Amino acid sequence: MKASDTLKQLPHKTIERLSQYRRALLICLDNKKDHIFSHEIAKIQHITPVQVRRDLMLIGYSGTLRKGYNIQELIDLISDIIDSNRGINVAIIGMGNLGRALLNYFSGKRHKLSIVASFDINPDKIGKSVNKIPCYNITEMEKVIKRENIEIGIITVPASQSMITAKQLVDSGIKGILNYTPKPVEVPEGVYLEEYDMITTLEKVSFYVKMENERAADHVIQRKNQGTVASDF
Repeated sequence: MKASDTLKQLPHKTIERLSQYRRALLICLDNKKDHIFSHEIAKIQHITPVQVRRDLMLIGYSGTLRKGYNIQELIDLISDIIDSNRGINVAIIGMGNLGRALLNYFSGKRHKLSIVASFDINPDKIGKSVNKIPCYNITEMEKVIKRENIEIGIITVPASQSMITAKQLVDSGIKGILNYTPKPVEVPEGVYLEEYDMITTLEKVSFYVKMENERAADHVIQRKNQGTVASDF
């Protein structure tokens, strides 16, 4: 099996972790650190060293017992795997609070991923720019996407408009969609879809907070019971 075939079979979660590793490694590099061990990466990412080593073995990278992993080499390798050589253009559809926040956050932070356009239906937003990124009427989507060679669309419209927006993106030739609405969308084969439901994520965090509160409450009860038993002697 060729190396390229192996990379195509990387699990989605591994790709996510590689992106997270790179972000952490870039911070380490900024702090003048040139080597790092798997247990250090694991501590930053709140996972096990075994998971880190397994991920890096999948991409064919290994460190040394004495110094660990060369940070710059690992950043370069992960970048070669994740990034497109020519870069990829991105558009945000829906310039409400979330759309504007995403545009402000991502602008200029990923040299291989460039947000080059945004779309909305609000006349007060159309024709204006945020961080030098123009906002177009959503009716111009297909024309602008083809002209700007946009391949990824980020959906931040109201949930009721998510499916029709996804269809417009697909019809315009988009190859990847990130859906930020709580309503799932459907795309044809050949279009990659990632759905990010903030409500589900928040409820997941809430669940673990609840479990921790219950654990702490049980601990208090156990301590009280132990005190009661001790006082009987």
